Amino acid sequence: MIGYDDVGGVHIKYLYHCQRQLWLYLRGIRPEHLNAAVQLGEAVHDTSYTRNTPVDLGAAQLDFLDGNHWVHEVKSSSRPTPADEAQGRHYCHRLHRVGIDAKGAVLHYPKTRRTRKLPYDEQAARQADTDIEAVLTIARTADSPDRLARSACRGCSFTDYCWTE
Repeated sequence: MIGYDDVGGVHIKYLYHCQRQLWLYLRGIRPEHLNAAVQLGEAVHDTSYTRNTPVDLGAAQLDFLDGNHWVHEVKSSSRPTPADEAQGRHYCHRLHRVGIDAKGAVLHYPKTRRTRKLPYDEQAARQADTDIEAVLTIARTADSPDRLARSACRGCSFTDYCWTE
């Protein structure tokens, strides 16, 4: 069973994107490597900000941490999403738990050459904790959550698991 410190950025992303996707992922179903969108995201990540070193926090790996303690995350999408913001909060939360005073997250969108800066404060810390508890609740659930509307599943690597009857 997954514990509080085992919750990583992918769990948080799936929590915001699709709880059924999170439930499947928690049970070891991981078809992402076959998905073209995931492969594109990995390519964007591998070719952007290559001079920076990723930070491994065990269950979570953030793209890099600057000298002023801002978490930097490179995203392959062209616009910010609630899942992106939640991941940034989560990484700051993880850093605080190991004694690093993260100031916030900077989300980078190379496709549009935009960044978004999200300060980490008490409200963000509470939300990060709530997100982790939500992941753990889904992990304990015996039945998968309902699938989203089919239109929301376009491009998802888990489509075959949800829509094959």
